[in-house]
Amino acid sequence: MNYILFDGSSRNNLLPFTYTRPVADIRIGILTIREKWEAFLGSTTTTVTEDYLADKYPMVEMPENIMINASYLPNDSLVDLIKGLKENQAVFNDEDIVAFYTKDTQEDIDFDTYDTLEYNEDCIKIEHTWDIFSKNGEALQADFNLITKNRKSQPIPASNNVIVPENVFIEDGATLEFTTLNASTGPIYIGKNAEIMEGSIIRGPLALCKESKLKLGTKIYGPTTIGPYSTVGGEVKNSVIFQNSNKGHEGYLGNSVIGEWCNLGADTNNSNLKNNYAEVRMWDYQTEGFARTGLQFCGLMMGDHSKCGINTMFNTGTVVGVSANIFGSGFPRNFIPSFSWGGSSGFKTFLPKKAFEVAKVVFSRRGLEFTEQEAKILEHVFKETKKYRRE
Repeated sequence: MNYILFDGSSRNNLLPFTYTRPVADIRIGILTIREKWEAFLGSTTTTVTEDYLADKYPMVEMPENIMINASYLPNDSLVDLIKGLKENQAVFNDEDIVAFYTKDTQEDIDFDTYDTLEYNEDCIKIEHTWDIFSKNGEALQADFNLITKNRKSQPIPASNNVIVPENVFIEDGATLEFTTLNASTGPIYIGKNAEIMEGSIIRGPLALCKESKLKLGTKIYGPTTIGPYSTVGGEVKNSVIFQNSNKGHEGYLGNSVIGEWCNLGADTNNSNLKNNYAEVRMWDYQTEGFARTGLQFCGLMMGDHSKCGINTMFNTGTVVGVSANIFGSGFPRNFIPSFSWGGSSGFKTFLPKKAFEVAKVVFSRRGLEFTEQEAKILEHVFKETKKYRRE
């Protein structure tokens, strides 16, 4: 069977992260949503997403297909139900479409003609940006169980101080010496060729993905995920950092999500709790207003390619778009549009030409090329987000 992941109704609620990727390529837990589905299905997947992303994330349609809402994370019972779908059958969760069978000859989908299968069991659904960190612990435990099943960890070097060592899994090539690993509060996964430098203190759950790095004396409170090829230092609590991003120095990051190709300057800090302990409101691209999160602790959401200078301070519930550059003293406002340049004293437009110059250098440092395909995606984001900038 051919499986296709589609963005679903939550796509706009997951901006700015879905400006530059399908919902399926959001990382939560250890794996991206796509990687989870492919592991459960035993099959590769393609994607239905926004037209401007389709060149990078193409859809492959076959005579028979099953479409899956990428906002839903897989589990055994849901996957069994989806794998068993037949022609003219669909899976719903209340009013929400989870998956459906389709043929390439169908021009229109009319769910009134479908047999409906209700899925009412517990599952993880990613509907808002803050779900990425607030549901990260549950997703991380599920991924840990999936990845480590019937496998044996590399030995933990003797110099490390470890609590509940059976809850620690180390992949080939990972290095760690003179660290403290407390896995009594959740699993600790250390990916292939990852490194934890001396003096680091970790309280799980933690996913330190392949080729990522914790610098000297880093303090991690779980549930936290550090994506592939990312570098982290200082103090981090209950946050998700996508791949190829850096928070390499001291400073606090809490209850936050950081996109790909981001850099947080030395001593960058974010607030994750209001002084009056009130519920945090956060910018919502869907309503173009500040939405209730239902959370008392909620920090920073930063889209891909955004960066901030040393000593930057972010207020509780701040949203930063794509390719923003923030610097200077004081707190900038708590919604910073894409392609903004400035800080608390005000912003001007960060032109794509200048943003691309930075991106080319950043990519080259990783041995990668900033392609015309990447540039076209960012140019589209620049145009789409013009209405938010004070130009």
